[in-house]
Amino acid sequence: MSTSWPNPARTPYTARDRALIGVEHARQARAHFETHRRYRPTPLHSLPALARAAGAGTVGVKDESGRLGLGSFKALGGAYAVHRLVQRGEADASTTFVCASAGNHGLSVAAGVREIGGTFVVYLGHDVPEPFADRLRALGAEVRRRGGDYDQSMFAAQQAADDNGWQLVSDSSWEGYTTVPLDIMRGYTVLFDELAEAPTHVFVQAGVGGLAAAAAAYTRDRWGERPAIVVVEPEGAPCLLESARAGEPVHVEGSPTTLGRLDCREPSLIAYELLSHLADAFVTITDAEAADAAARLAAEGVSVSPCGATGAAGLLALDAATRRALRLDSGARILLIGTEGPV
Repeated sequence: MSTSWPNPARTPYTARDRALIGVEHARQARAHFETHRRYRPTPLHSLPALARAAGAGTVGVKDESGRLGLGSFKALGGAYAVHRLVQRGEADASTTFVCASAGNHGLSVAAGVREIGGTFVVYLGHDVPEPFADRLRALGAEVRRRGGDYDQSMFAAQQAADDNGWQLVSDSSWEGYTTVPLDIMRGYTVLFDELAEAPTHVFVQAGVGGLAAAAAAYTRDRWGERPAIVVVEPEGAPCLLESARAGEPVHVEGSPTTLGRLDCREPSLIAYELLSHLADAFVTITDAEAADAAARLAAEGVSVSPCGATGAAGLLALDAATRRALRLDSGARILLIGTEGPV
């Protein structure tokens, strides 16, 4: 069952937040990607039928399905982190990089490693489709299968990094491991920097929370406190919602979900620190609601996966009390992120 929870701990954006993620970080990351032959700003599609269904003025979806030829917003994260490691002199072509992935993060890291001529090992859970493994191999990655879900493959990647002295490139963060995931989040801000106009509301899906935190911090720096940030998670993996309620990062047991790329049981530490006070509300949605939202977007000409439509599902699932708290009415300009293509 869907849940809507306005965040009582919401406070203004601070200089400390800006030091983590802000407009200047986005401009630096964008300057890097603008040197790439395949870089193009992704389109913002208008969704008038969805706007009517949601009772909003306008709804637009930033379509990341064509991002850098990799099919996902994550193309901006892992590759940028690899670039920053090389830029700081912490890695080079002799480095072996390792990560865990449900598919898209691994592709981004692989693209970054291929660019510098390094070596890359990626751990996938047994539930990740084989076509993703084939795409990773085509980019030069060594693929290893470990565990039944992302958490188990993440543990295997950390263990391999520790045992072999490899460079871990994780999109989650924890005590003592923050620099690389912060660079990944800064890479994500490029997609928001491409926007011309300010939204009044941003509905953004979350796994460990990197994209959502990037959205919250970037929009606050550029447009002030007005854009409301609504974080949307699967009801089977509500780690950010439950962490916000607890007032500290927590691990959730959850339940099975078909939204595999959002099936994360513990939040990124940096993402939690930002979202715990910058997010205006947290929403959970069912797998069926995500699938229905993907069908609605497809009917308006935008093809994304159910994970990619999770923000739209959250918009449609919002309860009346939370709508009022967020001032979501006929004057609202909603931004959604179509995070990946229909895979």
